[in-house]
Amino acid sequence: MTFASRTEAGVKLGQFLAKRGSDAELVLGLPRGGVVVAAEVARILGLPLDIIVVRKIGHPWNREFAVGAIGEDGVIVLEEDSIGNDKAVRGELELIIAEETNRLREYRRKFRRAYPIARKGKSVLVVDDGLATGATAEAAVKVLVAQQAKSVTVAAPVASPNAVARLRAAGADVIALHVDPDFAAVGQYYLDFAQTTDEEVLTLLRQSAAEGR
Repeated sequence: MTFASRTEAGVKLGQFLAKRGSDAELVLGLPRGGVVVAAEVARILGLPLDIIVVRKIGHPWNREFAVGAIGEDGVIVLEEDSIGNDKAVRGELELIIAEETNRLREYRRKFRRAYPIARKGKSVLVVDDGLATGATAEAAVKVLVAQQAKSVTVAAPVASPNAVARLRAAGADVIALHVDPDFAAVGQYYLDFAQTTDEEVLTLLRQSAAEGR
């Protein structure tokens, strides 16, 4: 399954959820690419759109290799098997976590709605453009559980079987249009997988707010 863009993927995911039926009251996109998909889902379902900020944690020796994620309210998810027991790596990892925590705070300030949407007691739909390891989505799930969301569902156009199993183990329902046993990278399922900018995210949030959602 291949999508022309994140926008098309969001339309197809939103249509699937509408047909399937959803009790969601709020859609949260994972920045940045996930917000583009989430915006279409929220529009089709007629729900408010907001973001939930998470940051990937890269390995100290290869920052492109994700070994975990951090979320709001101090949530940290780490891939212990990938990190190992090397004290030097652990020490550098603490510095990376501190760095990403500062970036997370900056993102929250930048993307915060004028009137933040309460999550407590709500059925929340978390949307991303794809679920590879599931670490960032798991961090989001843990944040929402701590914030006393009524229920959490994670939805994405594509996912790996491991990510689906991981998120279900974390207590979330998981919906994906395509779960691929040969999953390698999210970008392989998109013809256009250009990086989403901060301004695009802000525009989508403003549009949702202007529409009264």
